[in-house]
Amino acid sequence: MPDTQFLYWGSQDSVNRAPQEESFRYIINNSGNADKNIVFMAHLGDLTQDADPLSFQQVDKAFALLDSHGAAYSVLAGNHDVSGDDSRGDTPYLQTMGPQRFKHSKTFAGSDTTGYNTAHIFQAAGRSWLVLALDWRTTDQGYEWANGVIKAHPKMPVILTSHDIVASPYDDNVFPYESGDPENNAVLLGNGQAAWDKLINDNDQVFLTLNGHYWPPGRMTQKNAAGNDVHMHITNYQNRYFGGGGMIRLYHFDLARNTIDVETINPWILAQDPESRTELAAEHARITGPVDNFSMPIDFEQRFSSFAPVPVRPARPASKELVKGTLAYWRFDGQGAPGTPLTAGQTVRDLSGKGNDLTVATLPGTAADALTWSADHHPDQPGHASLKFVGGRNPLHGTYLTTGEKAPLNAETFKSGYTIETFVMMPLDWDAGKNGWASILSRRGSAGAAGKHGKNTDPNEPVVQFSISNNGREPQFNHYPLNDTYPTTNWGHGLVELRWWHLAVVNDGRLTKLYVDGAPVVDNPNRVSVGLTSLGLPWLVGGHEYAGAVDIVFHGNIGDIRIVNRPLSMDEFLTAK
Repeated sequence: MPDTQFLYWGSQDSVNRAPQEESFRYIINNSGNADKNIVFMAHLGDLTQDADPLSFQQVDKAFALLDSHGAAYSVLAGNHDVSGDDSRGDTPYLQTMGPQRFKHSKTFAGSDTTGYNTAHIFQAAGRSWLVLALDWRTTDQGYEWANGVIKAHPKMPVILTSHDIVASPYDDNVFPYESGDPENNAVLLGNGQAAWDKLINDNDQVFLTLNGHYWPPGRMTQKNAAGNDVHMHITNYQNRYFGGGGMIRLYHFDLARNTIDVETINPWILAQDPESRTELAAEHARITGPVDNFSMPIDFEQRFSSFAPVPVRPARPASKELVKGTLAYWRFDGQGAPGTPLTAGQTVRDLSGKGNDLTVATLPGTAADALTWSADHHPDQPGHASLKFVGGRNPLHGTYLTTGEKAPLNAETFKSGYTIETFVMMPLDWDAGKNGWASILSRRGSAGAAGKHGKNTDPNEPVVQFSISNNGREPQFNHYPLNDTYPTTNWGHGLVELRWWHLAVVNDGRLTKLYVDGAPVVDNPNRVSVGLTSLGLPWLVGGHEYAGAVDIVFHGNIGDIRIVNRPLSMDEFLTAK
Protein backbone atom coordinates (compact mmCIF):
# COMPACT_ATOMS: atom_id res chain seq x y z
CA MET A 1 0.00 0.00 0.00
CA PRO A 2 1.67 3.20 -1.15
CA ASP A 3 1.29 6.81 -0.05
CA THR A 4 -2.05 7.38 1.71
CA GLN A 5 -1.10 10.87 2.83
CA PHE A 6 -4.09 12.78 1.42
CA LEU A 7 -6.45 10.69 3.54
CA TYR A 8 -4.77 12.07 6.71
CA TRP A 9 -4.33 15.83 6.76
CA GLY A 10 -5.34 16.47 10.32
CA SER A 11 -4.01 20.02 10.54
CA GLN A 12 -6.45 20.91 7.75
CA ASP A 13 -9.32 19.06 9.48
CA SER A 14 -9.35 16.71 6.50
CA VAL A 15 -9.34 13.04 7.45
CA ASN A 16 -11.03 10.15 5.67
CA ARG A 17 -10.21 6.69 7.00
CA ALA A 18 -12.90 4.89 4.97
CA PRO A 19 -10.83 4.09 1.86
CA GLN A 20 -7.88 2.68 3.79
CA GLU A 21 -10.10 0.75 6.16
CA GLU A 22 -11.91 -0.80 3.20
CA SER A 23 -8.55 -1.93 1.83
CA PHE A 24 -7.71 -3.37 5.24
CA ARG A 25 -11.02 -5.26 5.29
CA TYR A 26 -10.20 -6.61 1.83
CA ILE A 27 -6.83 -7.84 3.11
CA ILE A 28 -8.43 -9.47 6.15
CA ASN A 29 -11.20 -11.10 4.10
CA ASN A 30 -8.73 -12.42 1.55
CA SER A 31 -6.37 -14.06 3.99
CA GLY A 32 -6.14 -17.43 5.64
CA ASN A 33 -6.78 -20.07 3.00
CA ALA A 34 -5.39 -21.33 -0.30
CA ASP A 35 -7.72 -19.27 -2.49
CA LYS A 36 -7.63 -16.12 -0.39
CA ASN A 37 -4.05 -16.03 0.70
CA ILE A 38 -2.78 -12.50 1.36
CA VAL A 39 0.00 -13.17 3.82
CA PHE A 40 1.59 -9.76 4.34
CA MET A 41 0.96 -6.07 3.69
CA ALA A 42 3.79 -3.54 3.33
CA HIS A 43 2.95 0.16 3.62
CA LEU A 44 5.45 2.28 1.68
CA GLY A 45 5.40 5.49 3.73
CA ASP A 46 3.76 8.91 3.73
CA LEU A 47 0.98 7.67 5.93
CA THR A 48 0.09 11.32 6.54
CA GLN A 49 0.35 14.61 4.68
CA ASP A 50 1.49 16.72 7.60
CA ALA A 51 3.09 14.50 10.31
CA ASP A 52 0.58 16.02 12.71
CA PRO A 53 -0.32 14.15 15.93
CA LEU A 54 -4.00 14.50 15.00
CA SER A 55 -3.30 12.74 11.70
CA PHE A 56 -1.47 9.91 13.41
CA GLN A 57 -4.32 9.47 15.88
CA GLN A 58 -6.54 8.67 12.90
CA VAL A 59 -3.89 6.45 11.29
CA ASP A 60 -3.73 4.56 14.57
CA LYS A 61 -7.47 3.90 14.48
CA ALA A 62 -7.31 2.61 10.91
CA PHE A 63 -4.43 0.23 11.57
CA ALA A 64 -6.17 -1.03 14.69
CA LEU A 65 -8.45 -2.88 12.28
CA LEU A 66 -5.48 -4.95 11.05
CA ASP A 67 -4.25 -5.42 14.61
CA SER A 68 -7.61 -6.70 15.83
CA HIS A 69 -7.51 -9.49 13.22
CA GLY A 70 -3.84 -10.37 13.66
CA ALA A 71 -2.98 -9.34 10.11
CA ALA A 72 0.72 -9.21 9.27
CA TYR A 73 2.10 -5.89 8.04
CA SER A 74 5.00 -3.46 8.06
CA VAL A 75 5.15 0.34 7.95
CA LEU A 76 7.89 2.87 7.36
CA ALA A 77 8.27 6.63 7.49
CA GLY A 78 8.06 8.82 4.41
CA ASN A 79 9.12 12.43 4.00
CA HIS A 80 5.61 13.66 4.89
CA ASP A 81 5.72 11.68 8.14
CA VAL A 82 9.13 12.82 9.37
CA SER A 83 12.05 15.08 8.54
CA GLY A 84 15.75 14.36 8.44
CA ASP A 85 17.17 10.86 8.64
CA ASP A 86 16.61 7.91 10.97
CA SER A 87 18.69 9.56 13.72
CA ARG A 88 15.98 12.23 14.22
CA GLY A 89 14.72 10.93 17.57
CA ASP A 90 11.13 10.88 18.78
CA THR A 91 8.24 11.85 16.47
CA PRO A 92 4.46 11.33 16.31
CA TYR A 93 5.18 8.67 13.67
CA LEU A 94 7.44 6.73 16.03
CA GLN A 95 5.01 7.11 18.93
CA THR A 96 2.20 5.68 16.80
CA MET A 97 3.82 3.27 14.36
CA GLY A 98 7.12 2.41 16.02
CA PRO A 99 8.32 -1.05 17.12
CA GLN A 100 6.02 -1.08 20.16
CA ARG A 101 3.08 -1.48 17.79
CA PHE A 102 4.32 -4.93 16.77
CA LYS A 103 4.94 -6.44 20.20
CA HIS A 104 2.13 -8.96 19.66
CA SER A 105 2.86 -9.58 15.97
CA LYS A 106 4.03 -13.06 15.03
CA THR A 107 5.92 -11.68 12.02
CA PHE A 108 7.86 -8.90 13.75
CA ALA A 109 11.58 -9.75 13.79
CA GLY A 110 13.03 -6.64 15.40
CA SER A 111 14.18 -3.08 14.82
CA ASP A 112 17.31 -1.02 15.03
CA THR A 113 17.96 1.22 18.03
CA THR A 114 16.22 4.19 16.40
CA GLY A 115 12.98 2.27 15.82
CA TYR A 116 12.68 3.64 12.30
CA ASN A 117 14.05 0.52 10.60
CA THR A 118 12.24 -2.76 11.18
CA ALA A 119 12.42 -6.38 10.05
CA HIS A 120 9.52 -8.79 9.51
CA ILE A 121 9.43 -12.50 8.65
CA PHE A 122 6.39 -14.26 7.26
CA GLN A 123 5.79 -17.82 6.09
CA ALA A 124 4.44 -18.64 2.62
CA ALA A 125 4.85 -21.31 -0.03
CA GLY A 126 6.86 -23.53 2.27
CA ARG A 127 9.58 -21.03 3.11
CA SER A 128 10.32 -17.96 5.22
CA TRP A 129 10.51 -14.50 3.63
CA LEU A 130 12.21 -11.46 5.16
CA VAL A 131 10.84 -7.95 4.70
CA LEU A 132 13.04 -4.99 5.59
CA ALA A 133 11.14 -1.75 6.11
CA LEU A 134 13.68 1.09 6.07
CA ASP A 135 13.33 4.75 6.84
CA TRP A 136 13.03 7.15 3.93
CA ARG A 137 16.54 8.40 4.77
CA THR A 138 18.67 5.67 6.28
CA THR A 139 22.01 6.40 7.94
CA ASP A 140 25.09 4.22 7.76
CA GLN A 141 24.05 2.86 11.16
CA GLY A 142 20.71 1.85 9.68
CA TYR A 143 22.36 0.10 6.74
CA GLU A 144 24.77 -1.65 9.10
CA TRP A 145 21.79 -2.96 11.05
CA ALA A 146 19.99 -4.08 7.87
CA ASN A 147 23.09 -5.90 6.63
CA GLY A 148 23.29 -7.63 9.99
CA VAL A 149 19.67 -8.76 9.80
CA ILE A 150 20.23 -10.30 6.37
CA LYS A 151 23.38 -12.06 7.56
CA ALA A 152 21.48 -13.41 10.56
CA HIS A 153 18.93 -14.99 8.20
CA PRO A 154 21.19 -16.31 5.44
CA LYS A 155 18.65 -18.55 3.70
CA MET A 156 15.73 -16.14 3.42
CA PRO A 157 14.75 -14.21 0.28
CA VAL A 158 14.55 -10.51 1.09
CA ILE A 159 12.01 -7.90 -0.03
CA LEU A 160 13.32 -4.41 0.67
CA THR A 161 10.75 -1.67 1.22
CA SER A 162 11.41 2.02 1.66
CA HIS A 163 9.74 5.25 0.64
CA ASP A 164 12.44 6.27 -1.84
CA ILE A 165 14.51 3.76 -3.81
CA VAL A 166 13.90 4.05 -7.56
CA ALA A 167 12.49 7.19 -9.16
CA SER A 168 10.57 7.95 -12.32
CA PRO A 169 12.41 9.73 -15.14
CA TYR A 170 9.00 11.15 -16.15
CA ASP A 171 7.02 13.82 -14.32
CA ASP A 172 3.27 14.22 -14.00
CA ASN A 173 3.11 16.31 -17.16
CA VAL A 174 3.55 13.13 -19.16
CA PHE A 175 0.45 11.29 -20.32
CA PRO A 176 -0.25 8.49 -20.50
CA TYR A 177 1.56 7.76 -17.24
CA GLU A 178 2.98 4.52 -18.64
CA SER A 179 5.66 6.40 -20.51
CA GLY A 180 8.72 4.79 -21.99
CA ASP A 181 9.48 1.09 -21.80
CA PRO A 182 7.21 -0.38 -19.09
CA GLU A 183 9.89 -2.96 -18.32
CA ASN A 184 12.51 -0.28 -17.76
CA ASN A 185 11.15 3.15 -16.87
CA ALA A 186 12.66 3.79 -13.44
CA VAL A 187 16.07 5.03 -12.34
CA LEU A 188 18.30 5.02 -9.27
CA LEU A 189 18.91 8.51 -7.92
CA GLY A 190 20.77 9.72 -4.83
CA ASN A 191 19.04 7.88 -2.00
CA GLY A 192 18.27 4.85 -4.13
CA GLN A 193 21.85 4.65 -5.32
CA ALA A 194 23.03 4.76 -1.71
CA ALA A 195 20.69 1.88 -0.87
CA TRP A 196 22.04 -0.07 -3.84
CA ASP A 197 25.66 0.54 -2.91
CA LYS A 198 25.32 0.00 0.84
CA LEU A 199 22.78 -2.82 1.00
CA ILE A 200 21.27 -4.26 -2.18
CA ASN A 201 24.18 -4.93 -4.52
CA ASP A 202 26.21 -7.19 -2.23
CA ASN A 203 23.25 -9.03 -0.68
CA ASP A 204 22.05 -11.56 -3.25
CA GLN A 205 19.10 -12.37 -1.01
CA VAL A 206 17.48 -9.05 -1.96
CA PHE A 207 15.49 -9.86 -5.10
CA LEU A 208 12.67 -7.28 -4.96
CA THR A 209 12.45 -3.66 -3.81
CA LEU A 210 9.24 -1.66 -3.45
CA ASN A 211 8.84 2.06 -2.92
CA GLY A 212 6.37 4.89 -3.28
CA HIS A 213 7.10 8.65 -3.19
CA TYR A 214 7.48 9.13 -6.95
CA TRP A 215 4.98 8.92 -9.75
CA PRO A 216 4.10 7.75 -12.29
CA PRO A 217 4.65 4.10 -11.35
CA GLY A 218 7.46 2.27 -13.04
CA ARG A 219 9.98 -0.49 -12.70
CA MET A 220 13.49 -1.54 -13.59
CA THR A 221 15.68 -4.61 -13.22
CA GLN A 222 19.38 -4.43 -12.39
CA LYS A 223 22.05 -7.11 -11.97
CA ASN A 224 23.62 -7.31 -8.54
CA ALA A 225 27.21 -8.25 -7.73
CA ALA A 226 26.31 -11.93 -8.00
CA GLY A 227 24.97 -11.39 -11.51
CA ASN A 228 21.34 -11.93 -10.50
CA ASP A 229 18.34 -9.75 -11.20
CA VAL A 230 16.95 -7.37 -8.62
CA HIS A 231 13.44 -6.17 -9.50
CA MET A 232 12.84 -2.59 -8.36
CA HIS A 233 9.35 -1.09 -8.44
CA ILE A 234 7.66 2.28 -7.87
CA THR A 235 4.01 2.12 -6.89
CA ASN A 236 2.25 5.37 -6.02
CA TYR A 237 -1.21 6.72 -6.85
CA GLN A 238 -1.45 9.79 -4.60
CA ASN A 239 -1.91 11.96 -7.70
CA ARG A 240 -4.95 9.95 -8.83
CA TYR A 241 -8.60 10.27 -7.84
CA PHE A 242 -9.16 10.59 -4.07
CA GLY A 243 -5.41 10.57 -3.43
CA GLY A 244 -5.33 6.97 -4.57
CA GLY A 245 -8.15 6.05 -2.24
CA GLY A 246 -6.12 3.55 -0.21
CA MET A 247 -5.27 1.62 -3.36
CA ILE A 248 -3.30 -1.61 -3.00
CA ARG A 249 -1.00 -3.50 -5.31
CA LEU A 250 -1.18 -7.29 -5.06
CA TYR A 251 1.89 -9.40 -5.74
CA HIS A 252 0.74 -12.95 -6.46
CA PHE A 253 3.71 -15.30 -6.04
CA ASP A 254 3.10 -18.39 -8.19
CA LEU A 255 5.95 -20.77 -7.48
CA ALA A 256 4.49 -23.45 -9.76
CA ARG A 257 4.54 -21.11 -12.78
CA ASN A 258 7.71 -19.28 -11.68
CA THR A 259 5.87 -16.00 -12.04
CA ILE A 260 4.84 -13.02 -9.93
CA ASP A 261 1.54 -11.66 -11.21
CA VAL A 262 0.98 -8.03 -10.23
CA GLU A 263 -2.36 -6.22 -10.14
CA THR A 264 -3.45 -2.88 -8.72
CA ILE A 265 -6.95 -2.49 -7.27
CA ASN A 266 -9.01 -0.11 -5.17
CA PRO A 267 -11.10 -2.12 -2.68
CA TRP A 268 -12.93 1.01 -1.51
CA ILE A 269 -14.33 1.59 -5.00
CA LEU A 270 -14.88 -2.11 -5.66
CA ALA A 271 -17.00 -2.28 -2.50
CA GLN A 272 -19.33 0.42 -3.83
CA ASP A 273 -22.50 -0.48 -5.69
CA PRO A 274 -21.43 -0.41 -9.37
CA GLU A 275 -24.58 1.54 -10.24
CA SER A 276 -23.73 4.25 -7.71
CA ARG A 277 -20.08 4.73 -8.62
CA THR A 278 -19.17 7.98 -10.27
CA GLU A 279 -17.58 7.70 -13.66
CA LEU A 280 -14.25 8.81 -12.21
CA ALA A 281 -14.46 6.22 -9.42
CA ALA A 282 -15.30 3.44 -11.88
CA GLU A 283 -12.24 4.40 -13.91
CA HIS A 284 -10.03 3.87 -10.84
CA ALA A 285 -11.48 0.63 -9.48
CA ARG A 286 -8.70 -1.27 -11.21
CA ILE A 287 -5.55 0.26 -12.69
CA THR A 288 -4.62 -1.83 -15.71
CA GLY A 289 -1.77 -0.08 -17.49
CA PRO A 290 1.43 -2.03 -18.24
CA VAL A 291 3.19 -0.62 -15.17
CA ASP A 292 0.25 -1.43 -12.88
CA ASN A 293 -0.90 -4.85 -14.09
CA PHE A 294 1.84 -7.17 -15.33
CA SER A 295 3.64 -10.46 -14.80
CA MET A 296 7.27 -11.00 -13.85
CA PRO A 297 8.89 -14.30 -14.82
CA ILE A 298 11.29 -15.39 -12.09
CA ASP A 299 12.76 -18.86 -11.62
CA PHE A 300 12.54 -18.92 -7.84
CA GLU A 301 14.71 -22.00 -7.30
CA GLN A 302 17.45 -20.68 -9.58
CA ARG A 303 17.26 -17.13 -8.24
CA PHE A 304 17.51 -18.28 -4.62
CA SER A 305 19.98 -21.11 -5.25
CA SER A 306 23.05 -19.16 -4.08
CA PHE A 307 21.70 -18.85 -0.54
CA ALA A 308 18.92 -21.46 -0.34
CA PRO A 309 19.72 -24.29 -2.74
CA VAL A 310 16.98 -26.86 -3.26
CA PRO A 311 18.11 -30.17 -1.77
CA VAL A 312 18.81 -32.73 -4.46
CA ARG A 313 16.71 -35.84 -3.99
CA PRO A 314 19.15 -38.73 -3.58
CA ALA A 315 19.11 -41.79 -5.78
CA ARG A 316 17.14 -44.72 -4.40
CA PRO A 317 18.24 -48.34 -4.54
CA ALA A 318 16.62 -50.47 -7.23
CA SER A 319 15.39 -52.85 -4.55
CA LYS A 320 13.13 -50.08 -3.18
CA GLU A 321 11.37 -49.75 -6.54
CA LEU A 322 10.60 -53.44 -7.08
CA VAL A 323 6.96 -53.21 -6.10
CA LYS A 324 4.73 -56.26 -6.18
CA GLY A 325 4.21 -57.40 -9.77
CA THR A 326 7.35 -55.82 -11.25
CA LEU A 327 8.21 -57.74 -14.42
CA ALA A 328 11.02 -55.52 -15.69
CA TYR A 329 13.03 -52.63 -14.28
CA TRP A 330 15.77 -51.06 -16.36
CA ARG A 331 17.93 -48.19 -15.17
CA PHE A 332 21.22 -46.83 -16.35
CA ASP A 333 23.29 -45.75 -13.35
CA GLY A 334 26.61 -47.27 -12.37
CA GLN A 335 27.21 -48.97 -15.70
CA GLY A 336 29.26 -46.56 -17.78
CA ALA A 337 30.97 -43.19 -17.57
CA PRO A 338 28.82 -40.30 -18.82
CA GLY A 339 29.47 -39.59 -22.47
CA THR A 340 30.93 -43.00 -23.25
CA PRO A 341 29.11 -45.13 -25.85
CA LEU A 342 27.29 -48.41 -25.48
CA THR A 343 28.47 -50.95 -28.03
CA ALA A 344 26.61 -53.55 -30.06
CA GLY A 345 25.90 -56.66 -28.00
CA GLN A 346 26.39 -54.91 -24.65
CA THR A 347 23.84 -55.88 -22.00
CA VAL A 348 21.73 -53.78 -19.65
CA ARG A 349 20.44 -56.01 -16.88
CA ASP A 350 16.82 -56.27 -15.83
CA LEU A 351 16.94 -55.38 -12.14
CA SER A 352 13.64 -57.12 -11.41
CA GLY A 353 15.45 -60.45 -11.61
CA LYS A 354 12.91 -61.76 -14.12
CA GLY A 355 15.48 -62.20 -16.87
CA ASN A 356 14.34 -59.47 -19.26
CA ASP A 357 17.81 -58.11 -19.94
CA LEU A 358 18.35 -55.66 -22.79
CA THR A 359 20.95 -56.01 -25.53
CA VAL A 360 22.34 -53.15 -27.61
CA ALA A 361 21.57 -53.23 -31.36
CA THR A 362 22.89 -50.78 -33.96
CA LEU A 363 21.58 -49.91 -37.42
CA PRO A 364 24.10 -49.98 -40.29
CA GLY A 365 25.96 -46.74 -40.88
CA THR A 366 25.31 -45.41 -37.38
CA ALA A 367 27.95 -43.34 -35.58
CA ALA A 368 29.75 -44.98 -32.66
CA ASP A 369 28.37 -42.43 -30.19
CA ALA A 370 24.71 -42.76 -31.19
CA LEU A 371 23.91 -44.23 -27.76
CA THR A 372 25.80 -43.03 -24.70
CA TRP A 373 25.55 -43.15 -20.94
CA SER A 374 24.38 -39.89 -19.39
CA ALA A 375 24.27 -38.46 -15.88
CA ASP A 376 21.22 -36.36 -16.76
CA HIS A 377 18.00 -37.42 -15.07
CA HIS A 378 14.58 -36.35 -13.84
CA PRO A 379 14.89 -34.84 -10.32
CA ASP A 380 12.50 -37.46 -8.91
CA GLN A 381 13.93 -40.41 -10.81
CA PRO A 382 15.26 -43.22 -8.60
CA GLY A 383 18.32 -43.80 -10.78
CA HIS A 384 20.48 -40.74 -11.36
CA ALA A 385 21.35 -41.56 -14.95
CA SER A 386 19.85 -42.06 -18.39
CA LEU A 387 20.67 -43.15 -21.91
CA LYS A 388 21.19 -40.52 -24.59
CA PHE A 389 19.88 -41.65 -27.96
CA VAL A 390 20.92 -39.88 -31.17
CA GLY A 391 18.63 -41.44 -33.71
CA GLY A 392 16.26 -40.53 -36.50
CA ARG A 393 15.37 -40.94 -40.14
CA ASN A 394 16.45 -39.40 -43.45
CA PRO A 395 18.81 -41.19 -43.33
CA LEU A 396 17.79 -43.93 -40.91
CA HIS A 397 20.32 -44.21 -38.10
CA GLY A 398 20.59 -45.00 -34.42
CA THR A 399 21.25 -47.53 -31.69
CA TYR A 400 18.50 -49.08 -29.58
CA LEU A 401 18.03 -51.92 -27.09
CA THR A 402 16.03 -55.12 -27.30
CA THR A 403 14.93 -57.90 -24.99
CA GLY A 404 16.19 -61.38 -25.86
CA GLU A 405 14.20 -63.77 -28.02
CA LYS A 406 13.28 -65.89 -25.00
CA ALA A 407 12.68 -63.10 -22.50
CA PRO A 408 9.58 -63.86 -20.34
CA LEU A 409 8.27 -60.35 -20.96
CA ASN A 410 7.81 -61.11 -24.66
CA ALA A 411 4.88 -63.44 -24.01
CA GLU A 412 3.18 -61.39 -21.28
CA THR A 413 -0.36 -60.22 -22.16
CA PHE A 414 -1.25 -58.34 -18.94
CA LYS A 415 -4.87 -59.55 -18.77
CA SER A 416 -5.30 -58.19 -15.24
CA GLY A 417 -3.82 -54.75 -15.96
CA TYR A 418 -0.43 -53.11 -16.07
CA THR A 419 1.66 -50.02 -15.38
CA ILE A 420 4.43 -48.83 -17.70
CA GLU A 421 6.57 -45.92 -16.49
CA THR A 422 9.51 -44.06 -17.90
CA PHE A 423 11.28 -40.68 -17.95
CA VAL A 424 12.12 -38.78 -21.14
CA MET A 425 13.71 -35.55 -22.29
CA MET A 426 13.92 -34.21 -25.83
CA PRO A 427 16.82 -31.98 -26.94
CA LEU A 428 16.53 -28.65 -28.71
CA ASP A 429 17.52 -30.17 -32.04
CA TRP A 430 14.55 -32.55 -31.96
CA ASP A 431 12.89 -32.33 -35.38
CA ALA A 432 9.36 -33.43 -36.25
CA GLY A 433 10.36 -34.76 -39.67
CA LYS A 434 13.45 -36.61 -38.51
CA ASN A 435 12.37 -37.67 -35.02
CA GLY A 436 8.57 -37.69 -34.91
CA TRP A 437 6.87 -41.01 -34.03
CA ALA A 438 10.01 -42.56 -32.57
CA SER A 439 9.17 -44.90 -29.70
CA ILE A 440 10.44 -44.81 -26.17
CA LEU A 441 9.21 -48.38 -25.80
CA SER A 442 7.54 -50.68 -28.33
CA ARG A 443 6.69 -54.32 -28.90
CA ARG A 444 7.76 -56.10 -32.05
CA GLY A 445 5.14 -57.77 -34.19
CA SER A 446 2.75 -55.98 -36.52
CA ALA A 447 -0.96 -55.49 -36.07
CA GLY A 448 -1.63 -57.31 -39.34
CA ALA A 449 0.36 -60.34 -38.28
CA ALA A 450 -1.69 -60.41 -35.08
CA GLY A 451 -4.90 -60.50 -37.11
CA LYS A 452 -5.97 -56.98 -36.18
CA HIS A 453 -8.28 -54.97 -38.41
CA GLY A 454 -10.96 -52.30 -38.28
CA LYS A 455 -11.03 -48.59 -37.51
CA ASN A 456 -7.73 -46.78 -37.08
CA THR A 457 -5.82 -50.01 -37.72
CA ASP A 458 -2.51 -49.85 -39.54
CA PRO A 459 -1.53 -53.46 -40.26
CA ASN A 460 2.17 -52.55 -40.42
CA GLU A 461 2.45 -50.78 -37.05
CA PRO A 462 3.58 -52.46 -33.81
CA VAL A 463 1.01 -54.06 -31.55
CA VAL A 464 2.26 -51.78 -28.74
CA GLN A 465 4.07 -48.45 -29.10
CA PHE A 466 4.80 -45.70 -26.58
CA SER A 467 5.94 -42.86 -28.83
CA ILE A 468 6.49 -39.14 -29.23
CA SER A 469 4.40 -37.75 -32.06
CA ASN A 470 5.49 -35.39 -34.81
CA ASN A 471 2.91 -32.80 -33.68
CA GLY A 472 4.47 -30.81 -30.87
CA ARG A 473 6.13 -33.84 -29.23
CA GLU A 474 2.88 -35.27 -27.85
CA PRO A 475 3.28 -38.61 -26.04
CA GLN A 476 1.10 -41.36 -27.49
CA PHE A 477 0.38 -44.85 -26.21
CA ASN A 478 -1.11 -46.85 -29.07
CA HIS A 479 -1.91 -50.47 -28.28
CA TYR A 480 -3.95 -53.38 -29.59
CA PRO A 481 -5.80 -54.96 -26.66
CA LEU A 482 -6.82 -58.58 -26.41
CA ASN A 483 -10.54 -57.82 -26.57
CA ASP A 484 -10.55 -55.72 -29.79
CA THR A 485 -9.33 -55.98 -33.36
CA TYR A 486 -8.51 -52.28 -33.50
CA PRO A 487 -6.29 -50.06 -31.32
CA THR A 488 -6.91 -47.88 -28.30
CA THR A 489 -4.86 -44.69 -28.36
CA ASN A 490 -4.04 -42.38 -25.44
CA TRP A 491 -2.75 -38.90 -26.28
CA GLY A 492 -0.92 -36.40 -24.09
CA HIS A 493 -0.14 -32.73 -24.59
CA GLY A 494 2.98 -31.28 -26.20
CA LEU A 495 6.18 -31.78 -24.21
CA VAL A 496 8.72 -28.96 -24.28
CA GLU A 497 12.36 -29.71 -24.95
CA LEU A 498 15.11 -29.70 -22.33
CA ARG A 499 12.68 -30.64 -19.57
CA TRP A 500 12.47 -34.05 -18.00
CA TRP A 501 9.02 -35.65 -18.09
CA HIS A 502 7.65 -38.63 -16.19
CA LEU A 503 5.25 -40.69 -18.32
CA ALA A 504 3.06 -43.48 -17.01
CA VAL A 505 0.43 -45.72 -18.61
CA VAL A 506 -1.93 -47.46 -16.20
CA ASN A 507 -4.51 -50.12 -17.13
CA ASP A 508 -6.85 -51.46 -14.44
CA GLY A 509 -8.00 -54.44 -16.49
CA ARG A 510 -10.61 -52.36 -18.29
CA LEU A 511 -9.52 -48.78 -19.00
CA THR A 512 -6.14 -47.37 -19.98
CA LYS A 513 -4.94 -43.99 -18.74
CA LEU A 514 -1.86 -42.00 -19.70
CA TYR A 515 -0.31 -39.69 -17.09
CA VAL A 516 2.23 -36.90 -17.64
CA ASP A 517 4.05 -35.86 -14.45
CA GLY A 518 1.32 -37.53 -12.42
CA ALA A 519 -1.54 -35.72 -14.17
CA PRO A 520 -4.03 -37.64 -16.34
CA VAL A 521 -4.16 -36.38 -19.93
CA VAL A 522 -7.29 -35.19 -21.70
CA ASP A 523 -7.44 -37.96 -24.33
CA ASN A 524 -7.84 -41.10 -22.25
CA PRO A 525 -10.55 -43.05 -24.12
CA ASN A 526 -13.44 -44.45 -22.13
CA ARG A 527 -13.09 -47.74 -23.99
CA VAL A 528 -12.70 -51.18 -22.45
CA SER A 529 -9.19 -52.26 -23.32
CA VAL A 530 -8.06 -55.57 -21.82
CA GLY A 531 -4.39 -56.51 -21.86
CA LEU A 532 -1.78 -56.15 -24.60
CA THR A 533 -1.58 -58.31 -27.69
CA SER A 534 1.59 -60.36 -28.03
CA LEU A 535 3.19 -62.36 -30.81
CA GLY A 536 5.88 -63.54 -28.43
CA LEU A 537 8.42 -61.16 -29.95
CA PRO A 538 10.92 -58.86 -28.18
CA TRP A 539 10.35 -55.40 -26.74
CA LEU A 540 12.44 -52.48 -28.00
CA VAL A 541 13.74 -49.54 -25.96
CA GLY A 542 14.31 -46.55 -28.23
CA GLY A 543 13.43 -48.53 -31.34
CA HIS A 544 10.29 -48.66 -33.49
CA GLU A 545 9.38 -51.31 -36.03
CA TYR A 546 7.19 -50.85 -39.08
CA ALA A 547 6.36 -53.58 -41.60
CA GLY A 548 8.73 -55.95 -39.85
CA ALA A 549 11.81 -53.69 -39.78
CA VAL A 550 13.13 -50.94 -37.49
CA ASP A 551 12.27 -47.68 -39.22
CA ILE A 552 13.27 -45.06 -36.63
CA VAL A 553 15.29 -44.74 -33.43
CA PHE A 554 14.53 -42.36 -30.58
CA HIS A 555 16.23 -38.97 -30.28
CA GLY A 556 16.64 -37.73 -26.70
CA ASN A 557 17.23 -39.13 -23.23
CA ILE A 558 15.39 -42.05 -21.65
CA GLY A 559 15.63 -42.68 -17.92
CA ASP A 560 14.36 -45.50 -15.68
CA ILE A 561 11.76 -47.83 -17.19
CA ARG A 562 9.54 -50.05 -15.06
CA ILE A 563 6.84 -52.49 -16.19
CA VAL A 564 4.44 -53.91 -13.61
CA ASN A 565 1.65 -56.46 -14.14
CA ARG A 566 -0.96 -54.51 -12.19
CA PRO A 567 -2.32 -50.97 -12.00
CA LEU A 568 -0.36 -48.71 -9.68
CA SER A 569 -1.72 -45.68 -7.89
CA MET A 570 0.11 -42.39 -8.26
CA ASP A 571 1.62 -42.74 -4.81
CA GLU A 572 3.30 -45.92 -6.07
CA PHE A 573 4.85 -44.28 -9.15
CA LEU A 574 8.62 -44.04 -9.45
CA THR A 575 8.30 -40.32 -8.63
CA ALA A 576 6.51 -40.91 -5.30
CA LYS A 577 7.88 -39.01 -2.31
